[in-house]
Amino acid sequence: MIDEHARYLPPPWLRPFVSGYTGYRQEGVAPLRHRGLPSPELTFIVTLDDPLAIDAHPDPGQPAGLYDTLLGGLHTSPALVSHQGRWSGVQLGLTPLGARTLLGLPAAGLANWDAEATDVIGGFAAQLRELVLEQTTWAGRFAVIDQLLGRRAAEVEADRRRAVRPEVGYAWRRLRETRGGVGVAELATETGLSARRLGSLFRDEFGLAPKEAGRVFRFTHARRRIGQAAMGGVTGTTFARLAAECGFYDQAHLAREFRALAGCPPSVWLAEEFRFVQASGADLGE
Repeated sequence: MIDEHARYLPPPWLRPFVSGYTGYRQEGVAPLRHRGLPSPELTFIVTLDDPLAIDAHPDPGQPAGLYDTLLGGLHTSPALVSHQGRWSGVQLGLTPLGARTLLGLPAAGLANWDAEATDVIGGFAAQLRELVLEQTTWAGRFAVIDQLLGRRAAEVEADRRRAVRPEVGYAWRRLRETRGGVGVAELATETGLSARRLGSLFRDEFGLAPKEAGRVFRFTHARRRIGQAAMGGVTGTTFARLAAECGFYDQAHLAREFRALAGCPPSVWLAEEFRFVQASGADLGE
């Protein structure tokens, strides 16, 4: 059996565009169906052997598919990913504020959608996979990705990047810093825009409304804290405490949000996936 996982933080000059990389390789393990949960990042996956099998997408109208390189946008419902005992790849977390630079389009262009990366960024995705496949170590794969993403950021034309409007960028950063703890009215006041205008600009950039993005930030924080708490055993009291820590009214509110965004209550997610690498923060397919 092979069960490898590796994480990497890119150099500071890449972090505005990519939060981190996760490498994974599993062979000879039990077949798995994994929930790709909502997160405040776009997903870019480069497979190393078999294509990534997505059985159900955040948009229920999108048919199941196989992907050698996957780009997934922000979403508020889970994807279902499966394998039959073998899979491997590298997952990159792309920041929505950096999407224009690396992808040449705003994050909204991929909202609630999964795409073969070559259909979005053309030959760059194929070249990236080809060069990553030539490497035999995680360090070598991560170094190649650093190099190619740096080149990509330099080559994307300035008119395709177009800077994110300052008010919108500010609103996203405030939601990130507060883990969804700031309301739309407060954001509107701080940006000097009406709530309606801010909401329209925000959705045009990210594909989610500010309130939806806040839900995703709160959910992501809660999911990670629940995973961490599970190391010592999760009880109902722990869920109640974590609900308060993560900005939910009470444990019932946390459970409702978990069902809405993950498709299951926290206890089911823990039972299904806590031992899987993503349960501790790698977020494959999210």
